[in-house]
Amino acid sequence: MADEKLLNEETEEEKDIFYKRASVDLTPENAKFTASKGGLISLELTHPDGKKEFFERIVAIRAFPITDPDFYISIREPDGKNKEKGSEIGLIEDIHIFDAETVKLLNSELDRRYFTPKIQKVVSLKEKLGQNYWEVVTDAGDFSFVIRNSGSNIRTLEDGRVLLFDIDGNCFEISDPEKLDKASFKKIEIYL
Repeated sequence: MADEKLLNEETEEEKDIFYKRASVDLTPENAKFTASKGGLISLELTHPDGKKEFFERIVAIRAFPITDPDFYISIREPDGKNKEKGSEIGLIEDIHIFDAETVKLLNSELDRRYFTPKIQKVVSLKEKLGQNYWEVVTDAGDFSFVIRNSGSNIRTLEDGRVLLFDIDGNCFEISDPEKLDKASFKKIEIYL
């Protein structure tokens, strides 16, 4: 009998391993986002029973960063020190249901996460040993980057935008290739 009791008891450590937070719909009624010290975002979540839960720091991730950037924003706890993924706290179905100040705050976080300089001019484009070496002028300054396997790392979207992913995982955008100057367009035409 005593052995059976020991088998059915969980230690606090075991409970933590199996605990999984349930994601909730985040709305202006239950979620209050504020800027915290150091430029981070905090969240005060009010549960249906009235209990409040405070998160000193949250991370915002877009479910559809390219096609629907303002819809389905996952609000998560930060990743842990041992590289475990932070749990999802909740989901914002449409960012615009929040007041303008909250939208601005969340968009500042999302813009940092999804920083995508827009290419305005292609200064130089050279191919060597299957890699493309780019020198460009963007709305965020001059960049040099390398693209490996251009067939899978240069993507033209349905709306005409072109996304380029470099070997470090950075993303660059050409909003409308035909609006580039003639010399720039000629350099990239083969990849479109």
